[in-house]
Amino acid sequence: MVLQQVKSTIYLYLNLLGIHLFMRRLLPIYYLLILFSSSCISNKRITYLQNLSDSTSYDLNEFIPFAEVDYQYILQPYDMVEIDFATSDEELTEAFTFMGGQQGGGMGGMGGGMGGGGGSDPLYFRGFAIDKDGMVEVPKLGKIEIAGLTEEQAKQKVQTAINEYFKEEVYVRLRIAGIRYTTLGEFNSVGVQVIFKNRATIFDALANSGETTLLGKKNQLFIIRQYDGGVKIHQINLNDRALLASPFYFIQPNDILYMEPMKIRQIGTADNLTASLALFAGLLASTLLMINLVTGGN
Repeated sequence: MVLQQVKSTIYLYLNLLGIHLFMRRLLPIYYLLILFSSSCISNKRITYLQNLSDSTSYDLNEFIPFAEVDYQYILQPYDMVEIDFATSDEELTEAFTFMGGQQGGGMGGMGGGMGGGGGSDPLYFRGFAIDKDGMVEVPKLGKIEIAGLTEEQAKQKVQTAINEYFKEEVYVRLRIAGIRYTTLGEFNSVGVQVIFKNRATIFDALANSGETTLLGKKNQLFIIRQYDGGVKIHQINLNDRALLASPFYFIQPNDILYMEPMKIRQIGTADNLTASLALFAGLLASTLLMINLVTGGN
């Protein structure tokens, strides 16, 4: 449609000026416009959850079971955890609070995400860091090894340590305070993101980071995931409905999501491609008009 409008505009100017000789000279320009038009993005490349021919198909309203994966996150060195203590004796809980730190209450009423990594992360200033040896240092209790454990296992280990220190009943709450992940590449919001939920899907992560841009390769989203002692790079296809049954449908804390751009990025964004072609046609017609006026139509 855009190509037809461009051709009609040029033909109109040429016919009015009576310079049909330029028609043959415009053929290379037509080929260039065809090349640009062929670069337009197909809906198949940007539509989520399609039934692809080379993948398992799922009908609407069909039940799709989750992949059998252990979604319990294992704490790792350099993670930040939040540890709160509660008891009827406030003086006891003050003994576990760092000078200048906030007391109790966890993350308060915070919700949603921290788009683009903007602002500061409260957990960084008030949380407990797991060191390279997998230890977390708690006031009065000293160092406790919690790397390699789930949140519940780590909580029980800290609870056991505090029960040995105090005779009074002290309740312990330990958590990673949301799912932190990083978005890079063709996302509308890049940086460290946070979802304050215990479990989140890949589409939760996309929505929380402002969706992908129109130029992102949705069929090649890379997930860089941490494992015990290293990382693995996985690749998923957001266009494929079979993703719902994939073990990577749910993200994990510290995941890095990277989306490559399409090749069309090299010639500009798809949003302004149509406007660029129309502007090009107008400039070309104006140039031909000026040439005709200067040469007197000869």
